[in-house]
Amino acid sequence: MKAMLAGFALIAVIAVCADLVLDQVGFAADEKHAGDDVRLD
Repeated sequence: MKAMLAGFALIAVIAVCADLVLDQVGFAADEKHAGDDVRLD
């Protein structure tokens, strides 16, 4: 049971760290899907 909980915690930490790192590098979803062609009225 401890190993399973540790695994879930590790998955959560990896997901949060990956999100932060990819956001800093420039692979954020808003930067990928927005461009100069987008019109905001």
